[in-house]
Amino acid sequence: MQATRRDGCTSGVANVERIMKKQLLLICLLLVLSITKVFSQKYSNEFLAIGVGARAHGMSGAQTALTDDITATYWNPAGLSEISAPFQIGAMHAEWFAGVGQYDYLSFGKSLSRDRRSFLAFSLIRLGIDNIPYTINLVNPDGTVNYDNVTEFSAADYALMGSYARKLRNPAFSVGGSVKVVRRVIGSIGNSWGFGADLGAQYRKGGLMLGILARDITTTFNAWSFSLTDREKEVFTATGNEIPVSNTEITKPRFLLGAAYKFRLGEKVTMLPALDLEWTTDGQRNVLISSESFNVDPRIGLETDYNGFVQLRVGVANFQRVKDDFDPNKEVLTVQPNFGVGLRLGRVQLDYALTDIGDVSQVNYSHIFSLRLDFKERRNASELTE
Repeated sequence: MQATRRDGCTSGVANVERIMKKQLLLICLLLVLSITKVFSQKYSNEFLAIGVGARAHGMSGAQTALTDDITATYWNPAGLSEISAPFQIGAMHAEWFAGVGQYDYLSFGKSLSRDRRSFLAFSLIRLGIDNIPYTINLVNPDGTVNYDNVTEFSAADYALMGSYARKLRNPAFSVGGSVKVVRRVIGSIGNSWGFGADLGAQYRKGGLMLGILARDITTTFNAWSFSLTDREKEVFTATGNEIPVSNTEITKPRFLLGAAYKFRLGEKVTMLPALDLEWTTDGQRNVLISSESFNVDPRIGLETDYNGFVQLRVGVANFQRVKDDFDPNKEVLTVQPNFGVGLRLGRVQLDYALTDIGDVSQVNYSHIFSLRLDFKERRNASELTE
């Protein structure tokens, strides 16, 4: 009898610990929504700062100048004009916190002219934490615990993007833009709608590539609304949590300058070093070049290609100054290295990236997989008989 009780207590403790771990994620989300207006503006829509595509992550995001596939909808829409296929599809999947957080990307696009000078694409990004236990009714009014009262909900961020790119009269220049609709949901507690736009350009001459991107150039607005029951408000107050109120988040513009150069090492090997500089406009950040008025965050990447079949990639980014573990008065510079590989099989491109090597950052965002597929244009009967 005592052993049975002891086993039951152990199982109950394990269940409580499991629930508390996921509850911590919910608390973090609510804290982000409850902090001051200025701070929330600074880190609004941060899920859109992660990036898409394993190729890009393997090069630490140094893509503004060289992006030339369907992922250009995110990195620089002007790069869509470099797609030679009449129709292209891309997808990516990645996981955070040992699979608790899911990050997914899906995009497809089509050339609008036979000369491939213009391209239209649509993309969907989702970052979500699913099956979060909602324990507000876990404890009954009489003080007993009833696990049957525990429900689940999801906290997810969505972005739907429509992108267009076109080469100019001088084919070395291309321009492109994206319009995005942002949807953010935290169960039945709150949700928001947001709208914004990006604008980019690229220049290509021989092996030289230059690019510029103005992200959220219109300033992206997210209008939040919350709906809490009286019971939820009562628990929030009793536990010392602020009750979130409807408000508007603002994502200020950021600008990226990129340069890359492709050169050959023999007949079958090419190398492509790239550098991106990101300039933010929302106040001082902990980046390599940091001040109250000027902040620049560099990203450095390198891609080596063998005969268009296999690619090896490395990159470094996330330069930050942190306090030394042994001397709090001393600061040290840390960086985040990334690594990636790619494989081209006909019309299929498979990519993999391993990020956060050595657990440098605080987010366990490691294994990233992406797929790209080119579709050929159908040929009519007259073309086949010629």
